[in-house]
Order: sequence, then structure tokens, then C-alpha cells
Amino acid sequence: MPGDMQTPTRQAAPAAGPAMVLGPLDDGFADAFAGLLIRGDFVDAGAVARARRASDATSERLDVVLVKLGLISEADLCAAYAEYCGLPVVQPADIPLQPVLPDRLKLPFLKASRTLPISAHDNSLVLAAVDPLNEEGRRAISYMLGCRVDLAVIAPAEIERAFRKLYQDAAPQSVDGDPSAIAGSQIDGNEIDVERLRDIANEAPIIRLVNQIIASAVERGASDIHIEPGRDAVLVRFRLDGFLQQERVVPSTLKAALTTRIKIMARLDIAERRLPQDGRIKTAVRGVEIDVRVATLPTAFGESLVLRILDRTRVELDFSKLGLDRSIQAKLQGLMSLPNGIILVTGPTGSGKTTTLYTALKELNRPELKLFTVEDPIEYQLGGINQIQVQPQIGFDFPAALRSILRQDPDIIMIGEIRDLETARIAVQASLTGHLVFSTLHTNSSVAAITRLIDIGIERYLLASTLAGVMAQRLVRRLCQSCARPAAYRAEAPARLRWPVPDGFEFDWSGAREAVGCAACHGTGYQGRTCVVELLVIDDEMREAIGRRSDDQRTLMSRARGGGFHTLYESGLAKVALGETTIEEVLRVSRTS
Repeated sequence: MPGDMQTPTRQAAPAAGPAMVLGPLDDGFADAFAGLLIRGDFVDAGAVARARRASDATSERLDVVLVKLGLISEADLCAAYAEYCGLPVVQPADIPLQPVLPDRLKLPFLKASRTLPISAHDNSLVLAAVDPLNEEGRRAISYMLGCRVDLAVIAPAEIERAFRKLYQDAAPQSVDGDPSAIAGSQIDGNEIDVERLRDIANEAPIIRLVNQIIASAVERGASDIHIEPGRDAVLVRFRLDGFLQQERVVPSTLKAALTTRIKIMARLDIAERRLPQDGRIKTAVRGVEIDVRVATLPTAFGESLVLRILDRTRVELDFSKLGLDRSIQAKLQGLMSLPNGIILVTGPTGSGKTTTLYTALKELNRPELKLFTVEDPIEYQLGGINQIQVQPQIGFDFPAALRSILRQDPDIIMIGEIRDLETARIAVQASLTGHLVFSTLHTNSSVAAITRLIDIGIERYLLASTLAGVMAQRLVRRLCQSCARPAAYRAEAPARLRWPVPDGFEFDWSGAREAVGCAACHGTGYQGRTCVVELLVIDDEMREAIGRRSDDQRTLMSRARGGGFHTLYESGLAKVALGETTIEEVLRVSRTS
């Protein structure tokens, strides 16, 4: 335990390092390490060959080059180091509660050597190192303390979090060199000296500030970064599991430089501050390629920016991992096997609709099928699928793209969103001519999608003959697995519900749990999100009701109930009963149907 750690007794002792392996300066290291990477499926042979050519040209270590080229993530490199050297990997739970030997091992030295003491007992010290092949830090500590130093491997993101936690490092709240001290940084957002702004935005401290904000957001799993200018400061907030949390406050003197730097990275017009702009940043964080969508909006105190983070490594295109239970998956698979028809996914912005559609396309992506998507924007690139970005500014909108696609002999089409009657009509026409069409629609429930399409002008008989199914979904926060406890209200659970459970829909509340809060979930009690869904399969009775002008939502809901339909609310309660989320979360996203 950290409280039991003591300074090792100084005595001459040999320093114990990793197992006897080839070091980075030894002949044959590149061959040995490359072989391990390929055998362990960390990277493929082509990536290793590319990195080795770059390594030979620059005389840099193979492992360093792999990260710089973005061919391996730092997390995977950490695992590869551990396997190569025969060392354990330090996990978040292994980090001590207090600094180890803070009077002897100072933060500047630890940061420079990228090492962190984990525990000290008698004549030994456990030292976590980002680079276990670099012996200098371990040898210096062993010599200074006169004890044996045992190595472990730690990921760069983990060691930086540990520095902030244990040493109250100021890095998350400021940048090295204090960017507010940059000469000329006192530029107000209303000034028009564009070239001076560009120069300041390209200063190293401002670059580090922006890079730190983006890297911190990615490491914490944020979906969005909000940069909001105020009268006296700029507020930076992260959206984590659907909720905004304040990350830092940037001095107002840096407002113009911060905004300009992000606009430069997104290839936006830095001189234009009166109109909204949209752009995109491609960057690498810890060796992982990240796409960032940038949207600017002029406000009273400057430009408000929202950066949407698209991290492919965090998106798992698997229905089970998205939170769909087996019965829903079976019904959805049945719809996906149809030769033609329209399948819709509905819900508000940020409810995971596009991810669900991508998952469906991934399962349908086979050599014998030709798949097209029309999107605005393309969020993730999918191999083997023809993805099209609309460009309304030149007249290439959804209808124009769809008309062109139909001349390309597609089998399956995904439309990013049905926004108007013209797009809806082309989707219907594509279905009638033998295509399977996927799309999204902004409605509150699956049944409401039917009335919405009728309202925008689709004839009832066409809708009845082409619509195959509608799935409405929401995202709820998942309980933290480290701290959730059995719910105290289990016996009184029915009394806590906002709306009654329909007859014949019973729950066993014995598995219900409640949020607590711990270090792993940053005190929120929740970590990650899961889907709650309702899936309406359009059967013959529902088609008859739609075509017969029985489009009142109550009537349609009654028909759906007869076919075994369950609402979002009931789907959410099932997850509460299983201990995945809480009643409060389900009530937050549900409404009566």
C-alpha cells in the first residue's frame, strides 16, 4: 500500500532491469522487435516494412518511428514493450495514492526521464517507465538510492494522468511557457491584424495549448470539445457520456490566438469572424489517427467553437456492444435480409443513429453486393463501401447524389438523413425499384416516423408498400462497473416509475443497481453509454392501417402492441432490471408514446 512505502536503505546493489533482450542500440534489435510486433498482430508486415525504411533513412529507433507515422498506438506499443522485455504493465489501479519518495525523486527529473515510482520496500523500488529500453533513468535512480530498481511498463497517457494526480502538475490548466506571456498575445478578437494573429497562433505555446486540449479530450473519451468565449475568460468544456464537464478556463487575452489556431488547423478563413464556418482536422493522438469536425459560430464575446471528436478506435461496430438485446438483433437481422424496402433509424442528434447504420452496413458488406452511402459529412470511412460527401454549395445535394447513385447499379443505399420531400421520394423510388434503403429521420419515436413521412408529403399507399421497419433509439449512461452497488430502492422500484408498466410486462428488480462515484468514473457513477431502442417492424396489419388512413399515433401504437412491440421506456427499464443503468437515466431520455 502507498502508506507503507519507505525510503530504501542505501547500499550497493545491482540494478535489475528487463529480461536479457536486445536493446535498441544492439544489432538485430529491429529484426527481433519487428518479428514480435508481427507475430502479436500489433501491426502488419507492410507497416513494419514502411517504418523500417523510415528508420533507416532517419537513424531513429524502429519503435519511435512506428508511433510517429501513426502505424501503432502508444497503448499497443506499451503492450509490445511489456511482451518484449518480459515486464508487467501498470494499470490505473496500480498508481499509488501519494507520491513515492517525493523528497528524493523530484517531478522535473521524473518527467524528463518519463518514469514514475510505484512502490518502495526495503532495498527495492518498482519504477514504471514509458520506454523500458532506455536505461538511463533506471540507472540514475538506482545509483542515487543505492537499491535495486525493478521496471514495469506504463502507457504515456497513464503516466501523464499520474503526474497530474500525484504532483498537482499545472499542465492541464496551462501550457509550458505560459502562453499568456507571449509578446503581442493581448490581441482582442475585434482586431483585424490577420497576419499578426496568424503569427501568434503559430507560436509554440499556443500550439501546445490546443494540442493538450485535444489530447486530453481524446484520452478522457469525450465526444465533443466546447470552446465558449465570455467577457473575462474562455471556458473549455468536454462532453463526456452526453454531459458537459468543465475542463479548464483560458485567459481572455488568448481568445483570438486560440480560435485562430483551431481555424488554421481546420483550414478555415481566419479573417472571417461574422459568419459560421465548418471544417475538419486530421491529427494523431498517442499514435492514433483522430478526425475532428470543427464548427464556429459568432457570439457577443467572440467565436464559439465546437469540436466533434471522431475516434475510430472507440467505435465498435457490433450490435451487441452497442447495447441491442438478442430479440431486437434478430428482428433487425430479418429486416436487413430483405431484398428491398426502407429501414429508418430515428432519434435526436447525438443518439448514435449513424453508428447503428454503419454497423448494419458493415454486416451487409459482402463482395457480391454494391453499397453506397450519401452523407453530410462522412463520419467514418468504411472499406469496401462507396461513400459520397454531399456539397450543397455547388448543387450536389442529397437528391442530386441519389439520382446519380441509382445509375451506378447499387444493391444497398444509405442516406445520411431524410430532410425533405424530394429526398424521401427518391428513397421510396429506390425501394420500389429493388433496392434496400437505410436512412435516419428526426422524430421522437418509431411510430411518429410514419406520421412524419406522411406530413412531408409521401403518399400513404407508397409508404405502406415500401417502409419495412423503424428503429428509434437513445443513449443512456452505463453504470460504472467499479463502484455501482445494489439499489436500495429495489423493493420500491415500481413506485419510482414515471409511467406504469403495461400489463404482461413484468420486471425482476433484484439486479437493479445505483450510481456511487469513484476515481475511475471521475465521481459521476457512470462510465460509457449504451442504447435503449424500440423496433417497429411493419407487418401486414400495420401496412393496412397506414394505407387506410389510420395514421393517428394512438391507433398505430395499438396495432404495434398487437405485434409484440415494446417502447423505448420499456427497453430502458429492462436494462435497469439487469443493472446496466438507472431509472433516472431512463426517465431522462424517455417519454410516453
